[in-house]
Amino acid sequence: MPLPEKQLIQRIARLAGPRRSGAVRLGIGDDTAVIRPPRGHELLVTTDFSLEGTHFRGEWHSPQSVGHRCLCRGLSDIAAMGGQPIAAFLSLATPADVPQKWIDGFLSGFLALARRTGTTLAGGDIAQSRHGILADVMVVGSVPAGKAVPRAGARPGHIIYVTGALGGSASILRRLYAGERRLPDPKAKADRKHFFPEPCLGVGRYLRERRLAHAMIDVSDGLSTDLHHICKASRVGAIINELLVPLAAGAQPHDALHGGEDYELLFTASPKAKVPIEIHGVPVTEIGWVTKGKNVMISDMKTKPRKLEAEGWQHFTPSRSTP
Repeated sequence: MPLPEKQLIQRIARLAGPRRSGAVRLGIGDDTAVIRPPRGHELLVTTDFSLEGTHFRGEWHSPQSVGHRCLCRGLSDIAAMGGQPIAAFLSLATPADVPQKWIDGFLSGFLALARRTGTTLAGGDIAQSRHGILADVMVVGSVPAGKAVPRAGARPGHIIYVTGALGGSASILRRLYAGERRLPDPKAKADRKHFFPEPCLGVGRYLRERRLAHAMIDVSDGLSTDLHHICKASRVGAIINELLVPLAAGAQPHDALHGGEDYELLFTASPKAKVPIEIHGVPVTEIGWVTKGKNVMISDMKTKPRKLEAEGWQHFTPSRSTP
């Protein structure tokens, strides 16, 4: 059973330690946090639910992995805008029979990533859940005023790029759903992509600072779905060379196109831009180009292009991909 609420909050505050961002003027312990963004910056705000049975399972994910993944989702959104994280707010609800050891493990994973990214845990809420564990995480970041990289900046003729390799997380889930007896090793490099993914914060800032990315999104719902998001926001189409999509070790093409939870960055750049093939040690791959119209297509460059449907993860739909 968890500690009583007041004791648990005190424990969280102690584990969180001192504020890691000068922008956080007041944090845990007051009715609200007080945040002062750097001079000339705007605030970025994002929030994500993580639900037991939907985003994680107790038999597959350690509490450290769950905590890490909950924070990574919001940090990846900040990365996609080219921003710097400032603070996180955690609202956590658990059933009364969840042991305090599980909560401590969750906080360990959450706070380890927060420390590495300079993110202050500045507040939140604790509640008792009747059914399952629920975590709602809000992340606040900042970006120089007017410089955030939106989804709506793609133009016909732009080149489409993606960072890293895709499908690694989905390939792990596929094996788990198939009932693989030997669970993947969370410490192995290939398996960490699912259990302990890394937000591309440095890459996102690099692309924004050098004005390379005109439109950008993090690949959380699957390449196909997230590319559709960019195209809809920008009112353009696209064509992807399926032979150029970088596959993670063990991944199949379907994993890379529709799997999601890769937390890489998908962006468009001018054909005149000098986009490096690697940024902060992360490979960058050209995978297609932006077109006029609204059709999102895929081709092997030998046969007639075909429609690339958005088959990634969507709530309240019969998704053909695993969440």
